[in-house]
Amino acid sequence: MTPDGVFVLDCSVSIAWLFEEQADDYTESALDALEGAFAVAPRWWSVEVINVLLTLQRRERLTAGKSVELLRHLQRLPIHLHESKASPFELHALAVRHQLTSYDALYLEAALATGLPVATRDKALRQAAAESGVGVWQRGQA
Repeated sequence: MTPDGVFVLDCSVSIAWLFEEQADDYTESALDALEGAFAVAPRWWSVEVINVLLTLQRRERLTAGKSVELLRHLQRLPIHLHESKASPFELHALAVRHQLTSYDALYLEAALATGLPVATRDKALRQAAAESGVGVWQRGQA
């Protein structure tokens, strides 16, 4: 990974960039950290973001047009998608070892593969990142 990579981005942080009521100092600092740099996310990340937007549409809290606008906003951000080389068996073992969902195991696998810390607000993923040695991205960390 090039030195410009800052962290592995998960859905909990990126969704907060789209909805002001979800934002906090941590998520805003993560967005600021992308100035002149980039985040890494597993290819699954976009599917998880779309699922959140679709759920909000179904609950009539968001229109389809607004969802497309938000997706375009994310698309303009410096986020490089990571193609996992891990087998399903390796991802399963990682999820079992750290008691993660399958998609959170993909975030952890991306961090392990790139050596980047994970930017997340998810408690289980934070713990797994700390236990696995990649760590959790902290505000002010470049």
